[in-house]
Amino acid sequence: YVFEKPPDNNRKYQVVPLPRLPRVAVCGGTHGNELSGVYLVRELLKLQREVMKKEQEEDLKPASVLLVLSNPRAMQQCRRYVDTDLNRCFTHATLNGPLSDMAPYEIIRSRELNALLGPKGSPAAVDLVCDLHNTTANMGLCFIAYSDCDWICLHIFRHLQMPDTPMRFLHFDVSNKESYSLDSVGKHGFAMEIGPQPHGVVRSNIYTAMKVGVQHMLDWVRLFNSGNVFEGGFVDVFTMVKHIDYPRDSETRNITAAIHPCLQDRDFCLLHPEDPLFQTFSGETVRYKGTEPLYPFFINECAYYEKGIALSLARKRRVTIPAIRVQTEQEQQPNEQGFASEEEE
Repeated sequence: YVFEKPPDNNRKYQVVPLPRLPRVAVCGGTHGNELSGVYLVRELLKLQREVMKKEQEEDLKPASVLLVLSNPRAMQQCRRYVDTDLNRCFTHATLNGPLSDMAPYEIIRSRELNALLGPKGSPAAVDLVCDLHNTTANMGLCFIAYSDCDWICLHIFRHLQMPDTPMRFLHFDVSNKESYSLDSVGKHGFAMEIGPQPHGVVRSNIYTAMKVGVQHMLDWVRLFNSGNVFEGGFVDVFTMVKHIDYPRDSETRNITAAIHPCLQDRDFCLLHPEDPLFQTFSGETVRYKGTEPLYPFFINECAYYEKGIALSLARKRRVTIPAIRVQTEQEQQPNEQGFASEEEE
């Protein structure tokens, strides 16, 4: 859906009616070695089977929840992916281009998931996709979304009450056509990224934070669908500006430095020009040469060495969000014309 940004003045006092969210998908194992989501979806599937067996779905389920283990082959091998990164396979071009007999497994799997949860950009797509991820970086719990004005995702983020877990909302400013991750298949979607946790490992505290986050998200959907009004307010949004690669040897392309000890594990702590950025393997300090202070995140993420990303940088700003409620039956009819299958903005 396209969300117009109303004027900042009085935005939080306007009540915006939005369509119900009858179909929600929770996905784990998009990266097969990020184990919190793998084990949580398995546990939720087990619970769902027990609920169905007792015929108590309506009492216990907040909505129609589709539980998906996204990349079973990679999960079986406890690898991020088998042939190519599944979470980069959901652009419009990749989902709709020609498919050869030699296509990588994840390209084929992305089309299966698009058929299950989408098609992306269509009225038939599920209403909300929550894709579960882990990071080796010290990022706490992050929502990662392609829109900074999707009031559904922003309100869900505000609803989460997790005092012991740092929480941030990350915005990747990418169009709907170019959005590349699994969560982009739904009408609304976000990745829930939690760390630090080594890949191929499950840590109880990180698993529990993810479980609580998913429970709160589903609780919010139930409250929204049942007619609750959610007051407007503010969310601090971190918008990704750029990636920074490691220093490299000009001939071999091997990295020549590691993240500086003063920066390691300081995700979302403001990085100022001339602050230490890298420490070379010969012991020298490489400093940040940017022109403005920015917020680093995904610092020294294990999976991003292959992508040439040592860290990413973001700007922070406060976004005003309106009060929202579910649409009445009378309001639903006109909105059917408002579905956008192309650009978000």
